[in-house]
Amino acid sequence: MLRRVVQLSLLLTGGTIGYLYLPEIFTIFGGELQPWLQEIIGAVVGALILFLLTFWLVSPIVKLLKWTEDALVGAPVGELLFGSLGLIVGLVVAYLINTLLLDIEIQIVSQLLPIFVTVLLGYLGFQIGYKRKDEFINLISMARKEKEDTNHESKQEKVEDNKGSELIPKKKILDTSVIIDGRIADICETNFLEGTIVIPHFVLEELQHIADSSDGLKRNRGRRGLDILNRLQREVPVNVEMYDGDFEDIQEVDSKLVKLAKVMNGIVVTNDFNLNKVCEFQGVQVLNINDLANAVKPVVLPGEEMKVQVIKDGKEQNQGVAYLDDGTMIVVEEGKGFIGDTIDVIVTSVLQTSAGRMIFAKPKSLEKAL
Repeated sequence: MLRRVVQLSLLLTGGTIGYLYLPEIFTIFGGELQPWLQEIIGAVVGALILFLLTFWLVSPIVKLLKWTEDALVGAPVGELLFGSLGLIVGLVVAYLINTLLLDIEIQIVSQLLPIFVTVLLGYLGFQIGYKRKDEFINLISMARKEKEDTNHESKQEKVEDNKGSELIPKKKILDTSVIIDGRIADICETNFLEGTIVIPHFVLEELQHIADSSDGLKRNRGRRGLDILNRLQREVPVNVEMYDGDFEDIQEVDSKLVKLAKVMNGIVVTNDFNLNKVCEFQGVQVLNINDLANAVKPVVLPGEEMKVQVIKDGKEQNQGVAYLDDGTMIVVEEGKGFIGDTIDVIVTSVLQTSAGRMIFAKPKSLEKAL
């Protein structure tokens, strides 16, 4: 069908060219035919010439049209929409400029320069609309969200200062590591995290890739992350939004998160130490779940007593190692002989490191013996 359409288009094109220009050629060579007959002959000859050329031109044109069709059909709707809008804006600007250029009496300027300006501004308009679509989409979504929040009071509003002015909390953008970790669902369930939770599409794709991994450990981590997302959407009383945009010029997911936080003026939520440092360096606000966990661990002072189960050897001689329910490691001096037992210990010192809190203790029974 497409080949027939192309052939018909070429025939009509050839007939039109022949109708318009071949009569002038007949006149130059001294033709004495009637003008209407020259036009008919010109149309027939032009159509015949392009019909013969169709044997060589149809296949390349059909391939080009099919390739263009596949590219347009496979492209996301947002890219086509904003690319087309950018093209329209570029052509409108080119038209306004060309109206001034046509008044110039220099022929090369008035005839050739408008073509160059039209092609250049049309191309630039399409590229700007295509490559900056994420920023445009975000501006539209933010405007719509602000309008909804203005019309409807929400529990997400909070007091900014003593005057009682209200401020909408910034959106929280989750990275892959904090979703897999799972504690974010419990934090949201207790209403300690305000605002809308944003799940970028590229983070969801990374989770799906991990869940499909051939490595069993990675596969389980990915599936756990997907379960946490389902829990956030269905069970946790928090507003969850999907961000469908992508930054195709950026390869790393962490870099995309930082870029999205800048565009959206949001906050990155993570437990990745390196991403935390990158966000701080680039001036992006970040919430680290590990920092929160360390902050809410119970304060233990030297001299306090607690009951622990020694589970393994320590690094030093005769040391035993136990853990609190929150994962805090307790090094029990002279505790190697109590491995597997639950004993009372007395805290001797507390060490705070970048990896967390470490508690040093000694068995209470040895203290009494002394």
